[in-house]
Amino acid sequence: MTPDLALAGKALLGALAVLLISLLSQSRYFYIAGLVPLFPTFALIAHYIVGSARGADALRKTALFGLGSLLPYAVYLLAVYWLATRLSLPITLLAATACWAVAAGLLLWGWHYLMH
Repeated sequence: MTPDLALAGKALLGALAVLLISLLSQSRYFYIAGLVPLFPTFALIAHYIVGSARGADALRKTALFGLGSLLPYAVYLLAVYWLATRLSLPITLLAATACWAVAAGLLLWGWHYLMH
């Protein structure tokens, strides 16, 4: 597969995910829209590339780090949940994203010092 075709395929997957999120958010099952971004599209791509280029040990470390990356996402979701009724939507999402960034920074710092 050529790099251009691979890139077009990734863009198509992203567009389909956005379309599915939009359709679900307008349905009576709107909450399922929160599950769609968690489909491991990019994880599959990353794991294939890491596994192909660096082998099984690197793939295992990448998977372990991926588990750790759930923590910043949980911080983000908790912030959205708590702030949603207290602040406007843009401020809620901005504050939750800032919380995610702090948690992700802590994860990276901890990973660097604990895993090396």
